[in-house]
Amino acid sequence: MTTREREMMKSQKELLASLTDRQLLTQVYLTQGLLLGLSVIIGLFLFDSRHAFFRLFEGELGEILLIGGGLAFVVILIDVTLEKLLPAEWLDDGGLNERLFRSLTTPQLLLVCATVAVAEEIFFRGVLQTAFGLVIASLLFAFVHVRYLPKPWLFGQVVAVSFLLGLTFEWTGNLLITIFAHFLIDVVVGMLIRHRVQTGMRET
Repeated sequence: MTTREREMMKSQKELLASLTDRQLLTQVYLTQGLLLGLSVIIGLFLFDSRHAFFRLFEGELGEILLIGGGLAFVVILIDVTLEKLLPAEWLDDGGLNERLFRSLTTPQLLLVCATVAVAEEIFFRGVLQTAFGLVIASLLFAFVHVRYLPKPWLFGQVVAVSFLLGLTFEWTGNLLITIFAHFLIDVVVGMLIRHRVQTGMRET
């Protein structure tokens, strides 16, 4: 890790340390609210009508569950495998995910993950990918997760997941599929992180 990367991780940890769990959760909701607001504003110019936008949410329930669930399963399997194979420091995101998920109840965790999945998929896939194409939208999604930049493996995972979600939307034209996949990925990863943190706290 370079000196600049160490400084980035240090400043992120200092910022996290200055926030309470409630403040961090509030920041997440504010960020997602901003994305939804931008989606509405850009969408007013991008789509000819509300009907054109809502067509992005049309699809069969079986297709949503099968494709979205299958994509989520593959991503989670790869994530868990890499976690077992790679050194822990390669996958250290600076502690943000642990801080976010460690004290959430299951309903709170589900709500956070649903909010993030809906807001990010509408903005990055429904709006940006529709307007600017797969590559730009997928790369912007990855670079928004700026905290992963000092960690090549983590950033590479985000880029790969971003393109997988983008390709799925390109193939199906259905936002509900990518929202469901995104939601499942975040829920399972969030629960695994919460379990690991709480288990570690009980053992100390």
